Parts: sequence; C-alpha cells; structure tokens
Amino acid sequence: DLRDLPLVTIDPADARDHDDAVAAMPDPDKANKGGHIVWVAIADVAHYVRPGGALDREAIKRGNSTYFPDRVVPMLPEALSADLCSLVEGEDRPCIALRMVLDETGELKTHDFHRGIMRSPASLTYEQAQAAADGRPDPATEPHLEVLAALFAAYDCASLARERRQPLELDLPERRIKLDEAGAVASVGFRERLEAHKLIEEFMILANVCAAETLEARRRPLLYRVHEVPGEAKLDALREVAEGCGLTLSRGQIPRPALFNRLLRQAAGSDFAELVNLSVLRAQTQAYYGPDNLGHFGLNLRAYAHFTSPIRRYADLVVHRALIAAHGWGNDGQTGEEMEGLKDIAEHISFTERRSMTAERDTNDRYLAAYLAERVGNEFEGRIAGVARFGLFVKLDETGADGLIPIASLGREWFRHDADAQTLTGEDSGRVIGLGQRVLVRLQEAAPVTGGLLLELLEVEGESGPRPRGRNKAPRKKIGGAGIARAKAKRKPRRH
Repeated sequence: DLRDLPLVTIDPADARDHDDAVAAMPDPDKANKGGHIVWVAIADVAHYVRPGGALDREAIKRGNSTYFPDRVVPMLPEALSADLCSLVEGEDRPCIALRMVLDETGELKTHDFHRGIMRSPASLTYEQAQAAADGRPDPATEPHLEVLAALFAAYDCASLARERRQPLELDLPERRIKLDEAGAVASVGFRERLEAHKLIEEFMILANVCAAETLEARRRPLLYRVHEVPGEAKLDALREVAEGCGLTLSRGQIPRPALFNRLLRQAAGSDFAELVNLSVLRAQTQAYYGPDNLGHFGLNLRAYAHFTSPIRRYADLVVHRALIAAHGWGNDGQTGEEMEGLKDIAEHISFTERRSMTAERDTNDRYLAAYLAERVGNEFEGRIAGVARFGLFVKLDETGADGLIPIASLGREWFRHDADAQTLTGEDSGRVIGLGQRVLVRLQEAAPVTGGLLLELLEVEGESGPRPRGRNKAPRKKIGGAGIARAKAKRKPRRH
C-alpha cells in the first residue's frame, strides 16, 4: 500500500494521460549522509492488458500512441489510457513502483521494485512545479511545497552523477502548434525547457536503468532500448558541417558523447548553435528496440530499457510483464510465448515508432503550411539548413518551418554542387552559398495538402542574392565562415 507516499504527477499542460509519478525525501540512514530516497511509480497497465488478449493484440498492432496537435491516436482505449490506467489525482490506481537510494554524489546505491496501489495527491504541470520551485506557488502547489522541494533537492544530487556520466547534451527547441476552436492554427511557438522537465527526465532515465539491471540480474529476457555508436560516414558529414561553421570536431578519437558535447559547447551562444545541434542529432544512429543489449550511446549507459510509459509504448508493457514474472507478482506477467517472440516484437514496434514519427512530422508540416498560406508574399529570415543538387533548404526563424529554394530560381547561371562541403557555387558570379548562412527569403507558395513551402532567395548574409547569368562577372566572393572555403578547396565540386 503506497497511498501515503506523496507521489505527484508532473506533465505538460495538455497531457492526455499520466503514467508516471514521483516522490523524494532525504535518506534518514546516517550511513548515507546527504543522500536521498526517490520513488518512481508507473501505471500498472499489465493489470488490465493481458498477454494474448484482444486489448493486447490491438496494442501491439499500434505499437505506441501517436500524438498530433489536435488529437492523440492512443495505443490503448481511452477508458484505460485516460482513466483506469492513468494516475489521476485523488484516485486509487495500481502501479509498479521503484524505490531508489542515491548517495550525496548522486550515485545509485540500491533499488528495489514493488507492485502496489498508489493515490496521487496532486497532478501538476511543468510550469506549476517550476514556478513553485522558484518561489511563486499557486493554490495547486501551495500544499505540496515540501514535496516539490524534496524532489528538486534529489534532482540536484542526481545531476552530479549525470555530469560525470556525460550523456549527449543536445539543446533543440520543441515546436508547439496551438489550434483554435475551429481547428485552424492559432499560433506557432517553442516550448520553454525548464528544470522541471529535466527533473522528470532524469528520474525516468534512472528508473529505466534500474529496470534493465534488475531483469538482467534475474536472468529475464527483455527488450532493450538500443542506440548504437555513429558510423564513420556520419561523423565525416558532421565534421564538414562543423568546419563550415568555423568549428572543429576532432579526428581519430573513439566516438563518445563527450566528443559531441565539446562541439556543442563550441557552438553554444553562436549563430550556428541550432544548426550544429541539428547536425549532431542527424549524425546519430536511429534508436530501436531489441532483445540484445548493445548499450545506449546517447545516454552513455551500458544497459537501458523503457519502463516508464506503458500507457503509450508497448515496449514498456513488455518490460513490466518481465518484472512481474521475475518477482512472482501474479499470473499476468511475461509468458513463454512472449519470450520466444521478443525479436519479432522488437522489430515491429521499432517500425511503428518510425511510422508515428513520420506521421507526426508530416502533420506538423501541413499545419505550418496552412498557417503560412495566408502570408504568401511575406519576407522571412532564416538559415540554410541543407544543400542539395536541386536547391537549398531553409529553416525559418519564426516558426521553425522548413522550405525549399529551387536551384532554378537562384539566377540564370549554373551552380556547382559540392555534396561534401554542402555548398553551391555560381559559375559566373563565383558566389558560394553554403550551410548555416543567414538568409532573407520571400514565401512564394505554401501547400497545406503536402506541407511544402516554396521560397525565393532575396539575401544571403545581408547581401543580395546571385546575379542572373550574362552580367559582368563579379570577383570571386566568399560568404559565411572560413570553414566553407576550406571545405570547398579540399574537394572537386560536382556540377549541377
């Protein structure tokens, strides 16, 4: 019975379900001075979704929930995802809970899992939790200030261990599309990254590590979240981007997250910061699920399994069932048939995850195109985010939307494309247009059906765009960082 624990949920304001709750307190053990006890409780979906049943068959078919600006396509029926499985404030809910003991340096000393009943005293948003931590409580957080203070103190402690571990520290803005009552886009902005977000993220990562280590110790088959080391080709491509931005990525070193973090720190606060973060992300391999432990490169962890979101991810439900079987908690745990089929399950849910990501991205692109359709002819500032043989991709500052400048619209001269250096060079003007440069563009076309944006280039780094073919040749001119010129000099460009 865990109903006396102050297990609060902290989620986005528009959260449609609550599958994790947290609590913390100072460790009273005198032998662990300065240590903390952290509880993470996760909705017990396995209690309702039994192996081989109708709910289970549909859940694995979907693989995960898919989130759009106007709706969610849930993995589980709404009666489960938004009610019976959701850790609703003030309601008794079954859960699988983890008790972790951290020492004063943030290292995990011990942990143990429990199956029980909890009752959350509060359902808070990230903004509410952060405001309370900053000394600005509201009526919802006022009764829980001690609970929140203990959570942030434990997070500060856990952060010490995270800093030593050196996971990949990407800083990418999360786009937020708000719709009006009619379903049209009302505004496009970016979510603020708060310490409260990092708190929940860090405790969930710790819980996932504990799940993997516990199942390994008990010799139970499980699904790992695998993120392999980036390949040489992707590292070389990232190195070209870095050089084009006037930065360096060391050669000949064993790839580690710390290597990328050094590059990210070089770019921090510069005009190239977002581009470098995106390029580092693109240099990573695609994470996937698998029954074999190949480690998690990005988090710099030896063993990692998804455990904390069984309402929206089938992989987590599989891990829950393995924990139930490993602890002998009931007859709704992992079956022999499921153990034998883990490889097939992993391949299928890795596919459904990619399918959902594509659907979510394409939907956002269409909403953005619909939002911008009324502003055709307007001028926008942005940055070149990609260079292809057929044109330039530009990310607009205001919305984060991506648009295409067709190469045919750049002028009547020929442009030589260097795929390695990611540049286009005008044969008549000698101008070099490359990755990361600031541009001013005019929106020529917005197609809501496809999500496509067509742009016209007006300025590059504050100077007018390329001259049409036939004019007097201008002296060869470099625009942008010196790295673009160095990268160009190394390779023979290919003609468009």
